[in-house]
Amino acid sequence: MSIEKSPHTTLHLCPAAVWNAQRNAGAYFPEAYAEDGFIHCTDGDEELLAAGNRYYQDDPREFVVLSVDLTANGEHWIYEDPGQIFPHIYGPISPAAVVGVRPILRENNRAFTGIGEFNS
Repeated sequence: MSIEKSPHTTLHLCPAAVWNAQRNAGAYFPEAYAEDGFIHCTDGDEELLAAGNRYYQDDPREFVVLSVDLTANGEHWIYEDPGQIFPHIYGPISPAAVVGVRPILRENNRAFTGIGEFNS
């Protein structure tokens, strides 16, 4: 287990409606935060697609990918996986630390297939 302290951007997958409802608030919390106690993130597009297909393929909602500057976010975060691919944020995501939002692309069978371009 190691703590990352240098500037670092990670990805967070969330339903578009959940992000849209909170993006103008002072803090973003995913739906499972109360149960999990942290926010799941993933480093790298391919890893994010794989995680999305493992955990959210059966969820038919529209999803977006948040690019989060962990340093700007200001909350404690740590890698707790051996491969150091999945940082956990122990606190909310500040919408000001979200440096980009991209749509996630899906096939008819709901499989996540790609990540679109940054929205302005």
